[in-house]
Amino acid sequence: MNTFSVFSVRAFIPPLTRRCAHFRLSRSYAVQTPGAPTLEVFSHQQKWMQKERAASNVESSRNVDYLRNEVASRLCERLMDINRHFPKVLDLGANSCNIAHMLTFPSEDSPDAGPRSKRVGTLVAADASEKLLYRDADLPFNKEVNIERHVLDTLETLPFEANTFDAVLSSLSLHWINDLPSVLGQINNILKPDCPFIGVMMGGDSLYELRTSLQLAEMDRRGGVSTHTSPLADVRDVGGLLQRAGFNLLTVDVDDIIVDYPDSFALMKDLQAMGESNAVLSREKGAIQRDVLLAGEYIYRELHGNEDGTVPATFRLIYMIGWKHSPDQAKPLERGTGMFSIKDYLEQGKKPEGEQK
Repeated sequence: MNTFSVFSVRAFIPPLTRRCAHFRLSRSYAVQTPGAPTLEVFSHQQKWMQKERAASNVESSRNVDYLRNEVASRLCERLMDINRHFPKVLDLGANSCNIAHMLTFPSEDSPDAGPRSKRVGTLVAADASEKLLYRDADLPFNKEVNIERHVLDTLETLPFEANTFDAVLSSLSLHWINDLPSVLGQINNILKPDCPFIGVMMGGDSLYELRTSLQLAEMDRRGGVSTHTSPLADVRDVGGLLQRAGFNLLTVDVDDIIVDYPDSFALMKDLQAMGESNAVLSREKGAIQRDVLLAGEYIYRELHGNEDGTVPATFRLIYMIGWKHSPDQAKPLERGTGMFSIKDYLEQGKKPEGEQK
């Protein structure tokens, strides 16, 4: 198991807010047939209201940016792995411009090379929530990056011309998209040829500790289960969605960030302050009943609690990279054109059974 150092996370975590985080390399999404009406799973209006309300309390909203800042930093590192300059980059679903902020820090691999922003010309930060998008417009990092903020009607319709951007980034916003195949296709369209899309979204078993605890608590107290958390894409689906959208040279990988909280109530309070509360159309309206919350807290501690009295919350992050097609793009060799068999190569040096020690 790889351990993600406490120090690197605490750079973005306010004192006394979080104890620690661990990093582990790990371990549905419904796609409709062409021409079918879009399946509405999430309420765009509800999500917009949650983000606007969260951003209204600036101090509280900034205090819970620890996750978005850390994920944005990791996304920027993936961008820095590409050895080229990016004159115009789109940050789709920019939230409070976390990517722009993280670009002002030096790369972990080359700390003496200056800020990551040297590799980016103009960053177009686009989001549907105006309050969240402009929340930090007065902070010093805005002077270190050339940012253009753009308020969208919705993240599902991109009002940009084809072949506009040298890269498109998206950090922790795609998991609220209803028609992800369509959005990925639009991203491919607005990219210039042989330019990358690099995104990260919550997926898979994110917050499985909270999900299972609330489900068991509701079954015990109410005899049934309501929708309190959102459905998320699985890593196995993402590669197919990128390929369907026309991307080449695909890379998909998964990170787990585990954050320890004092209790499940602190976790849910932070999710609300992030604007990451449930926005499923079929959700039960109103707050979760008190007896369910209390039972859920007890179950959470019994099933998942740490020895030090804290409770862990797993955020499973799916990173994806896809390149827009270009005639000059590198292509894999055709099957069977290799110069030697990988099987024979791997078996070199194997001794006969009788000679093995």
